Amino acid sequence: MDVLEVAARAAGTGPVCDACLGRLVADRSFGLSNAERGSALRVSLALRDDEDHEPVDAEACWVCEGRCAEFDAWAERAAEAVEGIEFATYNVGTRPPPLIEENEALLRADAGLDEDAGEPFKSEFNREVGKRVGRLTETEVSFDRPDVQFTIDLAEGAIDAKVNSTFVYGRYRKLERDIPQTEWPCRECKGSGRRGADPCDHCGGSGYLYDDSVEEYTAPVVEDVMEGTEATFHGAGREDVDALMLGTGRPFVVEVEEPRRRRVDVERLEADINAFADGAVEVEGLRLATYDMVERVKELDAAKRYRARVAFDAEVDADALADAVDELEGTTVEQYTPNRVDHRRASLTRERDVYEATAELEDPRHATVEIRGAGGLYIKELISGDEGRTEPSLAGLLGVGAEVTALDVIAVEGEDEPFEREAFFRD
Repeated sequence: MDVLEVAARAAGTGPVCDACLGRLVADRSFGLSNAERGSALRVSLALRDDEDHEPVDAEACWVCEGRCAEFDAWAERAAEAVEGIEFATYNVGTRPPPLIEENEALLRADAGLDEDAGEPFKSEFNREVGKRVGRLTETEVSFDRPDVQFTIDLAEGAIDAKVNSTFVYGRYRKLERDIPQTEWPCRECKGSGRRGADPCDHCGGSGYLYDDSVEEYTAPVVEDVMEGTEATFHGAGREDVDALMLGTGRPFVVEVEEPRRRRVDVERLEADINAFADGAVEVEGLRLATYDMVERVKELDAAKRYRARVAFDAEVDADALADAVDELEGTTVEQYTPNRVDHRRASLTRERDVYEATAELEDPRHATVEIRGAGGLYIKELISGDEGRTEPSLAGLLGVGAEVTALDVIAVEGEDEPFEREAFFRD
Protein backbone atom coordinates (compact mmCIF):
# COMPACT_ATOMS: atom_id res chain seq x y z
CA MET A 1 0.00 0.00 0.00
CA ASP A 2 1.16 3.54 -0.78
CA VAL A 3 2.68 5.28 2.26
CA LEU A 4 0.43 8.33 1.81
CA GLU A 5 -2.62 6.11 1.82
CA VAL A 6 -1.33 4.47 5.03
CA ALA A 7 -0.81 7.92 6.54
CA ALA A 8 -4.24 9.13 5.47
CA ARG A 9 -5.97 6.12 6.99
CA ALA A 10 -3.97 6.47 10.22
CA ALA A 11 -4.63 10.21 10.49
CA GLY A 12 -8.33 9.53 10.02
CA THR A 13 -8.52 7.42 13.19
CA GLY A 14 -8.20 10.46 15.45
CA PRO A 15 -5.34 12.60 16.77
CA VAL A 16 -2.08 10.78 15.99
CA CYS A 17 1.27 12.43 16.78
CA ASP A 18 4.08 12.62 14.23
CA ALA A 19 6.13 9.88 15.98
CA CYS A 20 3.26 7.39 15.98
CA LEU A 21 2.42 8.26 12.37
CA GLY A 22 5.99 7.90 11.18
CA ARG A 23 6.50 4.67 13.12
CA LEU A 24 3.98 2.92 10.86
CA VAL A 25 6.34 3.18 7.87
CA ALA A 26 9.68 3.18 9.69
CA ASP A 27 10.82 0.21 7.61
CA ARG A 28 10.38 2.11 4.34
CA SER A 29 12.94 4.88 4.82
CA PHE A 30 16.17 5.49 6.69
CA GLY A 31 18.03 8.38 8.25
CA LEU A 32 14.97 10.05 9.82
CA SER A 33 13.43 9.90 13.23
CA ASN A 34 9.85 8.68 13.34
CA ALA A 35 8.70 12.19 14.27
CA GLU A 36 10.49 13.61 11.22
CA ARG A 37 9.02 10.86 9.08
CA GLY A 38 5.52 11.57 10.38
CA SER A 39 5.89 15.31 9.83
CA ALA A 40 6.97 14.72 6.23
CA LEU A 41 3.96 12.47 5.65
CA ARG A 42 1.65 15.12 7.06
CA VAL A 43 3.09 17.77 4.68
CA SER A 44 2.77 15.38 1.74
CA LEU A 45 -0.85 14.72 2.61
CA ALA A 46 -1.53 18.47 2.74
CA LEU A 47 0.01 18.92 -0.69
CA ARG A 48 -1.91 15.97 -2.12
CA ASP A 49 -5.30 16.80 -0.65
CA ASP A 50 -4.95 20.59 -0.67
CA GLU A 51 -6.20 20.49 2.91
CA ASP A 52 -4.73 21.38 6.27
CA HIS A 53 -3.17 18.46 8.14
CA GLU A 54 -2.21 20.20 11.34
CA PRO A 55 0.49 18.64 13.57
CA VAL A 56 -0.83 16.79 16.62
CA ASP A 57 0.83 17.28 19.99
CA ALA A 58 1.98 14.01 21.50
CA GLU A 59 -0.02 14.75 24.65
CA ALA A 60 -3.21 14.56 22.54
CA CYS A 61 -2.21 11.37 20.67
CA TRP A 62 -4.64 8.51 21.30
CA VAL A 63 -1.98 5.91 20.39
CA CYS A 64 0.96 6.73 22.67
CA GLU A 65 -1.10 8.82 25.11
CA GLY A 66 1.62 11.44 25.30
CA ARG A 67 4.53 9.07 25.87
CA CYS A 68 6.39 10.22 22.76
CA ALA A 69 6.76 13.63 24.41
CA GLU A 70 8.58 12.09 27.39
CA PHE A 71 11.88 10.98 25.85
CA ASP A 72 13.84 13.85 27.39
CA ALA A 73 12.27 13.47 30.82
CA TRP A 74 13.00 9.74 31.02
CA ALA A 75 16.58 10.24 29.83
CA GLU A 76 17.12 12.81 32.58
CA ARG A 77 15.70 10.40 35.17
CA ALA A 78 18.05 7.69 33.90
CA ALA A 79 21.07 9.97 34.20
CA GLU A 80 20.05 10.96 37.72
CA ALA A 81 19.69 7.29 38.71
CA VAL A 82 23.37 6.63 38.00
CA GLU A 83 24.81 9.87 39.28
CA GLY A 84 28.20 9.17 40.87
CA ILE A 85 28.57 5.78 39.17
CA GLU A 86 31.33 5.18 36.62
CA PHE A 87 30.25 3.36 33.49
CA ALA A 88 31.15 3.33 29.81
CA THR A 89 28.27 1.40 28.23
CA TYR A 90 24.53 1.18 28.78
CA ASN A 91 21.28 -0.08 27.30
CA VAL A 92 17.67 0.96 27.70
CA GLY A 93 14.66 -1.35 27.87
CA THR A 94 11.02 -0.36 28.19
CA ARG A 95 7.88 -2.02 29.52
CA PRO A 96 5.02 -0.21 27.78
CA PRO A 97 1.50 -0.25 29.25
CA PRO A 98 -0.69 -2.95 27.67
CA LEU A 99 -3.12 -0.27 26.47
CA ILE A 100 -0.46 1.37 24.28
CA GLU A 101 0.35 -1.98 22.68
CA GLU A 102 -3.37 -2.50 22.03
CA ASN A 103 -3.60 1.01 20.53
CA GLU A 104 -0.69 0.23 18.25
CA ALA A 105 -2.36 -2.93 16.99
CA LEU A 106 -5.59 -1.04 16.33
CA LEU A 107 -3.77 1.73 14.45
CA ARG A 108 -1.97 -0.76 12.18
CA ALA A 109 -5.24 -2.56 11.45
CA ASP A 110 -7.05 0.68 10.67
CA ALA A 111 -4.19 1.76 8.41
CA GLY A 112 -4.38 -1.53 6.50
CA LEU A 113 -1.01 -2.82 7.67
CA ASP A 114 0.19 -6.16 8.94
CA GLU A 115 0.62 -6.40 12.70
CA ASP A 116 4.43 -6.40 12.42
CA ALA A 117 4.71 -3.50 9.96
CA GLY A 118 6.85 -0.49 10.78
CA GLU A 119 8.49 -0.31 14.19
CA PRO A 120 7.06 -1.19 17.63
CA PHE A 121 6.51 1.65 20.11
CA LYS A 122 8.84 -0.07 22.56
CA SER A 123 11.76 -0.07 20.10
CA GLU A 124 11.35 3.64 19.38
CA PHE A 125 11.12 4.48 23.07
CA ASN A 126 14.29 2.48 23.80
CA ARG A 127 16.19 4.15 20.99
CA GLU A 128 15.06 7.73 21.56
CA VAL A 129 15.59 7.64 25.32
CA GLY A 130 18.84 5.75 24.79
CA LYS A 131 20.26 8.38 22.44
CA ARG A 132 19.55 11.08 24.98
CA VAL A 133 21.04 9.06 27.85
CA GLY A 134 24.24 8.68 25.84
CA ARG A 135 24.48 12.42 25.28
CA LEU A 136 23.76 13.25 28.93
CA THR A 137 26.25 10.73 30.37
CA GLU A 138 28.84 10.73 27.55
CA THR A 139 28.66 6.94 27.32
CA GLU A 140 27.94 4.46 24.53
CA VAL A 141 25.05 2.09 23.98
CA SER A 142 25.86 -1.63 24.06
CA PHE A 143 23.67 -4.63 23.36
CA ASP A 144 26.19 -7.12 24.78
CA ARG A 145 26.18 -6.97 28.59
CA PRO A 146 26.43 -3.20 29.14
CA ASP A 147 27.80 -1.72 32.34
CA VAL A 148 24.34 -0.35 33.18
CA GLN A 149 20.95 -1.68 32.10
CA PHE A 150 18.08 0.81 32.41
CA THR A 151 14.56 -0.59 32.51
CA ILE A 152 11.69 1.88 32.20
CA ASP A 153 8.27 0.76 33.45
CA LEU A 154 5.86 3.24 31.91
CA ALA A 155 2.79 1.82 33.63
CA GLU A 156 4.39 2.22 37.05
CA GLY A 157 6.22 5.43 36.20
CA ALA A 158 9.46 3.87 37.50
CA ILE A 159 12.98 3.37 36.25
CA ASP A 160 15.42 0.71 37.40
CA ALA A 161 19.15 1.11 36.81
CA LYS A 162 20.91 -2.24 37.17
CA VAL A 163 24.65 -1.79 37.52
CA ASN A 164 26.23 -4.96 36.15
CA SER A 165 29.27 -6.56 37.71
CA THR A 166 32.81 -5.71 36.73
CA PHE A 167 35.71 -8.15 36.67
CA VAL A 168 39.40 -8.15 37.51
CA TYR A 169 41.64 -10.92 36.17
CA GLY A 170 45.04 -11.93 37.50
CA ARG A 171 47.21 -14.79 38.70
CA TYR A 172 47.98 -15.60 42.31
CA ARG A 173 50.79 -17.38 44.08
CA LYS A 174 50.15 -18.95 47.48
CA LEU A 175 53.37 -18.82 49.46
CA GLU A 176 52.22 -20.30 52.76
CA ARG A 177 50.63 -23.67 53.44
CA ASP A 178 47.27 -24.31 55.07
CA ILE A 179 45.51 -21.50 53.24
CA PRO A 180 42.45 -22.56 51.20
CA GLN A 181 41.60 -20.81 47.96
CA THR A 182 38.15 -19.70 49.14
CA GLU A 183 36.42 -19.35 52.47
CA TRP A 184 35.90 -22.77 54.06
CA PRO A 185 32.81 -22.80 56.31
CA CYS A 186 32.77 -25.36 59.09
CA ARG A 187 30.68 -28.32 58.01
CA GLU A 188 29.71 -29.14 61.61
CA CYS A 189 28.00 -25.78 62.35
CA LYS A 190 27.37 -24.80 58.69
CA GLY A 191 29.36 -21.60 59.19
CA SER A 192 27.28 -20.32 62.11
CA GLY A 193 30.00 -20.81 64.71
CA ARG A 194 27.56 -22.39 67.15
CA ARG A 195 26.22 -25.82 68.06
CA GLY A 196 22.98 -25.12 69.82
CA ALA A 197 23.63 -22.65 72.62
CA ASP A 198 27.38 -23.30 72.69
CA PRO A 199 30.26 -22.26 70.42
CA CYS A 200 31.14 -24.91 67.85
CA ASP A 201 34.09 -26.91 69.18
CA HIS A 202 35.08 -28.02 65.66
CA CYS A 203 35.90 -24.50 64.43
CA GLY A 204 36.39 -22.77 67.77
CA GLY A 205 33.28 -20.69 67.21
CA SER A 206 34.62 -18.87 64.13
CA GLY A 207 32.35 -20.66 61.65
CA TYR A 208 35.36 -21.35 59.41
CA LEU A 209 37.98 -24.09 59.38
CA TYR A 210 40.75 -21.67 58.32
CA ASP A 211 41.30 -18.08 59.38
CA ASP A 212 42.53 -16.92 55.96
CA SER A 213 42.05 -17.74 52.29
CA VAL A 214 43.25 -16.49 48.92
CA GLU A 215 39.76 -15.10 48.46
CA GLU A 216 39.94 -13.12 51.71
CA TYR A 217 43.32 -11.66 50.76
CA THR A 218 42.09 -10.49 47.35
CA ALA A 219 38.34 -10.05 46.86
CA PRO A 220 37.64 -7.58 49.71
CA VAL A 221 40.42 -5.28 48.50
CA VAL A 222 39.05 -5.25 44.94
CA GLU A 223 35.51 -4.71 46.26
CA ASP A 224 36.65 -1.79 48.40
CA VAL A 225 38.61 -0.07 45.62
CA MET A 226 35.74 -0.45 43.15
CA GLU A 227 33.16 0.51 45.79
CA GLY A 228 31.04 -2.55 45.12
CA THR A 229 28.44 -4.27 47.27
CA GLU A 230 29.91 -7.78 47.13
CA ALA A 231 32.84 -9.61 45.55
CA THR A 232 33.15 -13.23 44.41
CA PHE A 233 36.39 -15.10 43.74
CA HIS A 234 36.56 -17.44 40.71
CA GLY A 235 39.67 -19.63 40.34
CA ALA A 236 40.95 -21.81 37.51
CA GLY A 237 40.74 -24.97 39.59
CA ARG A 238 42.30 -25.09 43.04
CA GLU A 239 45.26 -26.57 44.84
CA ASP A 240 45.14 -28.52 48.10
CA VAL A 241 45.00 -26.44 51.26
CA ASP A 242 48.45 -27.62 52.30
CA ALA A 243 50.02 -27.09 48.87
CA LEU A 244 51.92 -24.03 47.72
CA MET A 245 51.03 -22.36 44.41
CA LEU A 246 54.26 -21.13 42.84
CA GLY A 247 55.69 -20.29 39.42
CA THR A 248 53.57 -17.95 37.30
CA GLY A 249 50.57 -18.57 39.54
CA ARG A 250 46.99 -19.70 39.05
CA PRO A 251 44.51 -17.64 36.98
CA PHE A 252 41.61 -16.10 38.86
CA VAL A 253 38.86 -13.51 38.41
CA VAL A 254 37.27 -11.35 41.09
CA GLU A 255 33.71 -10.35 40.25
CA VAL A 256 32.51 -7.13 41.90
CA GLU A 257 28.77 -6.52 42.08
CA GLU A 258 27.25 -3.06 41.63
CA PRO A 259 30.57 -1.20 41.40
CA ARG A 260 30.54 2.59 41.62
CA ARG A 261 34.02 2.67 40.10
CA ARG A 262 35.26 0.74 37.06
CA ARG A 263 38.30 2.67 35.89
CA VAL A 264 40.90 1.76 38.50
CA ASP A 265 44.68 1.72 38.51
CA VAL A 266 45.32 -2.02 38.35
CA GLU A 267 49.01 -1.64 39.20
CA ARG A 268 48.12 0.18 42.39
CA LEU A 269 45.39 -2.38 43.11
CA GLU A 270 47.97 -5.15 42.69
CA ALA A 271 50.28 -3.41 45.15
CA ASP A 272 47.43 -2.94 47.65
CA ILE A 273 46.53 -6.64 47.56
CA ASN A 274 50.13 -7.75 47.98
CA ALA A 275 50.63 -5.37 50.90
CA PHE A 276 47.44 -6.63 52.55
CA ALA A 277 48.41 -10.30 52.06
CA ASP A 278 51.82 -9.58 53.63
CA GLY A 279 53.70 -12.41 51.92
CA ALA A 280 51.09 -15.15 52.35
CA VAL A 281 49.71 -14.56 48.84
CA GLU A 282 51.00 -12.58 45.85
CA VAL A 283 49.07 -11.48 42.77
CA GLU A 284 50.36 -10.25 39.43
CA GLY A 285 49.15 -9.31 35.98
CA LEU A 286 45.91 -7.72 37.17
CA ARG A 287 43.73 -6.51 34.30
CA LEU A 288 40.15 -5.35 33.88
CA ALA A 289 38.28 -8.22 32.26
CA THR A 290 34.95 -9.00 30.65
CA TYR A 291 32.18 -11.29 31.86
CA ASP A 292 33.35 -13.99 29.41
CA MET A 293 36.61 -14.35 31.33
CA VAL A 294 34.77 -15.85 34.32
CA GLU A 295 33.61 -18.89 32.37
CA ARG A 296 36.96 -19.14 30.62
CA VAL A 297 38.75 -19.31 33.96
CA LYS A 298 36.26 -21.70 35.56
CA GLU A 299 36.30 -24.06 32.58
CA LEU A 300 40.08 -24.05 32.07
CA ASP A 301 41.22 -27.67 32.03
CA ALA A 302 44.91 -26.86 32.25
CA ALA A 303 47.85 -29.19 32.56
CA LYS A 304 49.80 -28.64 35.76
CA ARG A 305 53.31 -29.30 36.97
CA TYR A 306 53.86 -30.43 40.56
CA ARG A 307 56.81 -30.93 42.87
CA ALA A 308 56.28 -33.38 45.73
CA ARG A 309 58.47 -34.26 48.68
CA VAL A 310 57.94 -37.98 49.22
CA ALA A 311 58.68 -40.21 52.24
CA PHE A 312 58.89 -44.02 51.83
CA ASP A 313 58.22 -46.56 54.60
CA ALA A 314 61.11 -48.74 53.38
CA GLU A 315 64.39 -48.06 51.69
CA VAL A 316 64.35 -47.44 47.93
CA ASP A 317 67.35 -47.42 45.59
CA ALA A 318 67.86 -44.90 42.80
CA ASP A 319 67.51 -47.42 39.95
CA ALA A 320 64.16 -48.72 41.21
CA LEU A 321 62.87 -45.19 41.61
CA ALA A 322 64.00 -44.24 38.10
CA ASP A 323 62.31 -47.33 36.64
CA ALA A 324 59.07 -46.55 38.50
CA VAL A 325 58.81 -42.94 37.30
CA ASP A 326 59.72 -44.04 33.76
CA GLU A 327 56.76 -46.41 33.88
CA LEU A 328 54.46 -43.66 35.17
CA GLU A 329 55.45 -41.22 32.43
CA GLY A 330 53.02 -41.26 29.51
CA THR A 331 50.54 -43.56 31.21
CA THR A 332 46.81 -43.09 31.71
CA VAL A 333 45.94 -43.40 35.38
CA GLU A 334 42.60 -44.62 36.72
CA GLN A 335 41.67 -42.83 39.94
CA TYR A 336 38.64 -43.71 42.00
CA THR A 337 37.49 -40.75 44.11
CA PRO A 338 40.16 -40.37 46.83
CA ASN A 339 39.34 -41.18 50.44
CA ARG A 340 40.21 -37.64 51.53
CA VAL A 341 37.60 -35.99 49.28
CA ASP A 342 35.03 -38.79 49.17
CA HIS A 343 32.65 -36.83 51.43
CA ARG A 344 32.36 -33.94 48.95
CA ARG A 345 32.99 -35.48 45.50
CA ALA A 346 30.96 -37.94 43.46
CA SER A 347 32.18 -41.52 43.73
CA LEU A 348 33.46 -42.47 40.29
CA THR A 349 36.59 -43.49 38.44
CA ARG A 350 38.41 -40.80 36.48
CA GLU A 351 41.08 -41.31 33.84
CA ARG A 352 43.91 -38.78 33.78
CA ASP A 353 47.18 -38.70 31.83
CA VAL A 354 50.67 -38.36 33.26
CA TYR A 355 52.66 -36.39 30.68
CA GLU A 356 56.06 -36.28 32.39
CA ALA A 357 57.58 -37.72 35.55
CA THR A 358 61.03 -37.33 37.10
CA ALA A 359 62.44 -38.11 40.53
CA GLU A 360 65.58 -37.44 42.55
CA LEU A 361 66.42 -39.66 45.51
CA GLU A 362 67.67 -37.63 48.47
CA ASP A 363 68.31 -40.63 50.72
CA PRO A 364 66.92 -44.19 50.74
CA ARG A 365 63.67 -43.03 52.35
CA HIS A 366 63.12 -39.59 50.81
CA ALA A 367 62.80 -38.27 47.27
CA THR A 368 61.62 -35.24 45.31
CA VAL A 369 59.22 -36.15 42.49
CA GLU A 370 58.07 -33.82 39.71
CA ILE A 371 54.93 -34.63 37.75
CA ARG A 372 53.37 -32.86 34.79
CA GLY A 373 49.83 -34.13 34.37
CA ALA A 374 46.38 -33.40 33.01
CA GLY A 375 43.97 -31.19 34.91
CA GLY A 376 42.20 -33.09 37.67
CA LEU A 377 45.05 -35.56 38.31
CA TYR A 378 45.30 -36.29 42.05
CA ILE A 379 49.03 -36.16 42.77
CA LYS A 380 49.02 -37.35 46.37
CA GLU A 381 47.12 -40.46 45.34
CA LEU A 382 49.34 -40.97 42.30
CA ILE A 383 52.20 -41.27 44.78
CA SER A 384 50.51 -43.26 47.55
CA GLY A 385 48.05 -45.40 45.58
CA ASP A 386 45.29 -44.46 48.07
CA GLU A 387 44.70 -48.06 49.22
CA GLY A 388 44.39 -49.27 45.64
CA ARG A 389 42.05 -46.51 44.46
CA THR A 390 44.69 -45.16 42.05
CA GLU A 391 46.31 -47.48 39.49
CA PRO A 392 49.14 -47.37 38.67
CA SER A 393 50.88 -45.47 41.48
CA LEU A 394 54.45 -44.83 42.52
CA ALA A 395 53.96 -46.80 45.73
CA GLY A 396 52.49 -49.73 43.83
CA LEU A 397 55.29 -49.78 41.26
CA LEU A 398 57.96 -49.64 43.98
CA GLY A 399 56.20 -52.10 46.28
CA VAL A 400 56.66 -49.80 49.29
CA GLY A 401 54.45 -47.30 51.09
CA ALA A 402 54.86 -43.71 49.88
CA GLU A 403 53.43 -40.48 51.23
CA VAL A 404 53.59 -36.88 50.02
CA THR A 405 54.92 -34.75 52.87
CA ALA A 406 54.94 -31.45 50.96
CA LEU A 407 53.32 -30.54 47.64
CA ASP A 408 53.94 -27.51 45.43
CA VAL A 409 52.13 -26.55 42.24
CA ILE A 410 54.87 -24.99 40.15
CA ALA A 411 52.98 -24.28 36.92
CA VAL A 412 49.37 -23.96 35.71
CA GLU A 413 49.54 -24.09 31.95
CA GLY A 414 47.09 -22.49 29.51
CA GLU A 415 45.77 -23.88 26.27
CA ASP A 416 47.66 -23.98 22.99
CA GLU A 417 46.64 -20.38 22.29
CA PRO A 418 47.61 -17.73 24.84
CA PHE A 419 45.26 -17.85 27.81
CA GLU A 420 45.22 -14.09 28.30
CA ARG A 421 43.66 -13.21 24.93
CA GLU A 422 42.90 -9.54 24.31
CA ALA A 423 39.25 -10.32 23.55
CA PHE A 424 38.57 -11.01 27.21
CA PHE A 425 39.87 -7.71 28.57
CA ARG A 426 38.56 -4.18 28.77
CA ASP A 427 40.37 -1.05 27.76
